[in-house]
Amino acid sequence: MRTAQKMLAMLLIATPTISYFRYERQLQPIPTAGQHYVVLDESIWPHVQPGLEDLRIYSAEKEIPYAFRIERGGLEIGQKKISVLQPGTVAGKTEFLLDMSDIPRYDRVELKLQTRNFVAHARVEGSDDPHGTQWSNLGTTTLYDLSEEKLGNNSTLQIPVTAYKYLRVSLESSVKPSDVEGATAGMNLKQTAIWRDLSAQLEQTQQGRDTIFIISVPKNVPVERILFAIDPAQGNFRRDIEIQSDQGMWFGSGELSRIHMQRNGQRVDAEQPSLDVGGTGTAPFKVILHNGDDAPLKITAVHLQQYERRIYLDANAGAHFTLYYGDEKLATPVYDYAKLFQKDANALQVQLSAEELNAAYTGRPDDRPWSERHPAFLWVTILAAVIILGGIALRSMKPTTN
Repeated sequence: MRTAQKMLAMLLIATPTISYFRYERQLQPIPTAGQHYVVLDESIWPHVQPGLEDLRIYSAEKEIPYAFRIERGGLEIGQKKISVLQPGTVAGKTEFLLDMSDIPRYDRVELKLQTRNFVAHARVEGSDDPHGTQWSNLGTTTLYDLSEEKLGNNSTLQIPVTAYKYLRVSLESSVKPSDVEGATAGMNLKQTAIWRDLSAQLEQTQQGRDTIFIISVPKNVPVERILFAIDPAQGNFRRDIEIQSDQGMWFGSGELSRIHMQRNGQRVDAEQPSLDVGGTGTAPFKVILHNGDDAPLKITAVHLQQYERRIYLDANAGAHFTLYYGDEKLATPVYDYAKLFQKDANALQVQLSAEELNAAYTGRPDDRPWSERHPAFLWVTILAAVIILGGIALRSMKPTTN
């Protein structure tokens, strides 16, 4: 019984066939042997399944395994609590050690500070010996909390990727030793995010104190960030921003900010010109910038962006491949190549040709039940049955004669 069920399930799973794909795009001939990738552009989204399940690559009649990757860049591996040692005052500055011996590599330390409304420079040094005299300079970070002006804060020490077992931190006296309550450390992957600008219809209006952007994107196109170009002459600001559907449903929120100022002889420079989002489709959505009692921001341009999406494959020099898609029955392919994939930093990009209709396209056979494929016959049958039954009922109602 179980064997029969498995066989039936296998028959119901759609398998790829070139004639079932509606669209195709040629890859340029592979220039050299090795790992290569193609970038998926906007033209593919309206004709592919939203999750890209139906993408397949063929060389002649042979299906070629590939690995799909979204170039999100560095993602934080995680945060781990670390011990703060020997907090005190040295030469008028707050100084303490951070025990990093349990973390193999790291590139940032988040301090938990009790004090508010301050600006301080933090000098960071590294060593494997907490009692040693040789400490390596790892740079200086500006820490601040501007709560009174509602301009945000920063308590993260940014340093090069390092593996020193101990860090020595020296802070201006605006942060007291007793203000350092704890710390956590983590590391980001080195890869940076790769962004693509998207074409979109955009309308900007002013409704009361709010600046409204009505935005439409092509069908199924993912949007992951909205980047605002703001006039350099615009002064310091911090504005709340939110996203709504065209029906008023809340999608997300954030803030735009710019801080360039002197505080207690220290310089603070920080900007947040973008909003992270997530959504697809052609239905317009609204981006609402709340200006409060301030004048509207001087926004010179708005860019919709998505992470670059790539298909990686291994190929020999001179190989020819075709990318097919447009089969709504297919599920995501499962390849050993994708499971074991390791990205080569020297992988070469291969260009895609323009989209074309697949000349071999026939479409999948209609596997619907016979009644769904012939609804008119079904209704005729039902109508005939009603007439016959009605006739029988009428005859039964006639009076009988002796």
